Amino acid sequence: MIRAMTKTKVTLAFCWAIGLFAVLVVADEVDQKPADFVSEAFAGQAPERQTFWITRRLRPQVNKIMERRYPVLKVKYWKRGERSVWILEEIGKVKPITTGFVIDQNRIAYVKVLIYRESHGWEIRRETFRKQFKTATLKEGYRLSRSIDGITGATMSVNAVKNMARLALFLHGQVVEVERD
Repeated sequence: MIRAMTKTKVTLAFCWAIGLFAVLVVADEVDQKPADFVSEAFAGQAPERQTFWITRRLRPQVNKIMERRYPVLKVKYWKRGERSVWILEEIGKVKPITTGFVIDQNRIAYVKVLIYRESHGWEIRRETFRKQFKTATLKEGYRLSRSIDGITGATMSVNAVKNMARLALFLHGQVVEVERD
């Protein structure tokens, strides 16, 4: 009897350890390589990559948009005419979510989650969620002009994408402003 209980405990401990390992080793789910996303956004003719530096002057605004101290110093982007593409990363619950944003004439034209690393909240990759951002602009107070519906169980991932969308619109506006001057 004692031996059977010990064997059961060992078996349960082993199953628990395997389950924990499976949760911890969630592979990055690459929906699209960032380079392919950029190429697609510019009909196969991507412009040269540029770098936007988040200066000390812009840091407070970026931190407000991201709702935390955002540690990124530079952001990759591509621009031609009124269209820009931004590849951004933000933490969902514990891991980064890599997302591509196409901004056209100060409006979001397209959003795609490129690499998803979290174990929960994967529903943000669905088109039904992502198309809510289409035509959104940045309003006063760094708010999106459109309401974005949440997803039960994916609140942190949803908020991460919303914050990145606001940041992409803000950075696009900064680039356009610099070009005007």
